[in-house]
Amino acid sequence: MPSLNVSFSDEEMEGVRAAAAAEGKSLKAYLHDLGVREMHRKQFVAGAAVWADRLRGEFDEAFPEEIPPSERGASAA
Repeated sequence: MPSLNVSFSDEEMEGVRAAAAAEGKSLKAYLHDLGVREMHRKQFVAGAAVWADRLRGEFDEAFPEEIPPSERGASAA
């Protein structure tokens, strides 16, 4: 299984240890979960952006006053 050796300053390591302890995890588990959580966050944000783009037209029709002035067509100005 691949592994990673990451360097931290003493101050950074103190903060990481405190964060791991606050979650009741070992350093190894905490840092692993942090990376996985970030990967899932990026997947969620990408999916949410696709969903928002798909519904943007419907939303703009229902709430035209919410369209930023810079994005309104010339006829709507």
